[in-house]
Amino acid sequence: MEYRRFYQSGGWYFFTVVTGNRNPILIDNIERLREAFRLCLSRYPFEIEAIVILPDHLHALWKLPEGDADFSRRWMVIKRKFSSGLSGAVISASKAKKREKGIWQRRFWEHYIRDEEDWRRHVDYIHFNPVKHGYVSEPQNWQYSSYQKAIDKGWYEANVLCEDDFKDMNYE
Repeated sequence: MEYRRFYQSGGWYFFTVVTGNRNPILIDNIERLREAFRLCLSRYPFEIEAIVILPDHLHALWKLPEGDADFSRRWMVIKRKFSSGLSGAVISASKAKKREKGIWQRRFWEHYIRDEEDWRRHVDYIHFNPVKHGYVSEPQNWQYSSYQKAIDKGWYEANVLCEDDFKDMNYE
């Protein structure tokens, strides 16, 4: 099966990126992940509109610059920088041939944001995700999220997200 990604210059995209075998390594290596994002942003600028980091996956919503649609290159840089220096899992010959360590799942899931309502639903989903997974009871209690920045920007008043708002959404 051949999967074709949709690349839109200057577009907004929602992403789900998962560690290999759902290994819970992201929080334990949060500074390494932040450094990977900083490196990527310095080379290939984009805006992070919303993000949440969980132990074994992350969700993010990016705004790409006009004239640039290459989110795949950005994820490659982030994954490689994060993985550099980490010992990998036991991997298959095909992964070894492609210089993969098994730290990340090979691919990532992306969704092109169509309009403001779509954008809002995905931003809300990102910020509610730690509650959905049972890590915290309220989004503001998860420190690895852009929720507080969203409040500071006036996108939310505190305590506005509830579980019923997200029962039909599943982007894992």
